[in-house]
Amino acid sequence: MQLNILEHADQAGLEAARACEAILRDTIAEKGKARIVLSTGASQFEFLSHFVKLNLEWERIEMFHLDEYIALPESHPASFRKYLKERFLKYASVGQAWLINGEGDPEETVKRLNEEIVKAPVDLALIGIGENAHIAFNDPPADFDNDSPYTIVNLSDTCKSQQVREGWFASNEEVPKQAITMTVKQILKSRHIVSVVPHQAKAAAIQNTIQGGVDNRVPATILKRHSSWMLYLDKASAAPIYQWA
Repeated sequence: MQLNILEHADQAGLEAARACEAILRDTIAEKGKARIVLSTGASQFEFLSHFVKLNLEWERIEMFHLDEYIALPESHPASFRKYLKERFLKYASVGQAWLINGEGDPEETVKRLNEEIVKAPVDLALIGIGENAHIAFNDPPADFDNDSPYTIVNLSDTCKSQQVREGWFASNEEVPKQAITMTVKQILKSRHIVSVVPHQAKAAAIQNTIQGGVDNRVPATILKRHSSWMLYLDKASAAPIYQWA
């Protein structure tokens, strides 16, 4: 694990974007193309604002969507398809974007995504960490053994509460009960993983991830087993694990 602690969220997002730029430039130079996975949520705002400004050969990049609610219209403010279109695809003209359509037949959507993502390795995965330490929508206790690249999961109450606190929904009852998510095993198959996790709301999840052993009750701990995991924090999210002079 490479741990990076920056002064504030914007700086963490900027430095993470620069690290991603280096990875993608090297990958495109080596292979002529690159495959990425993007996460969403309020904690990714600063990172994406810098990431989309990079002077990359976006047309050589294929993007996969990490997770999406089932049966939530794309017009809803919490739709992750809407989020990625407005905050990423509007600015970065990637060669191919595989968005998760949670409004169709979820089983058929999972089947289609699974067929596409196994065609080649993912070079770079941007994986956020939730307040309950979930990665993608793999809530605790997470399934570390599911071999399917994408799957359907039930959302926990703690996950729903985070979505409400971030302002995406008015109450837990409004949050969809299920989602389509990339599995933990598939995330770990990525060549490089970058996690940008700023803000005080994530401090407890970071503390539990860094200080505890690998445990499916704290799903993000599994990332510590990856050979190329870069974690970007700000002072607020790092507060329980680092004392500033």
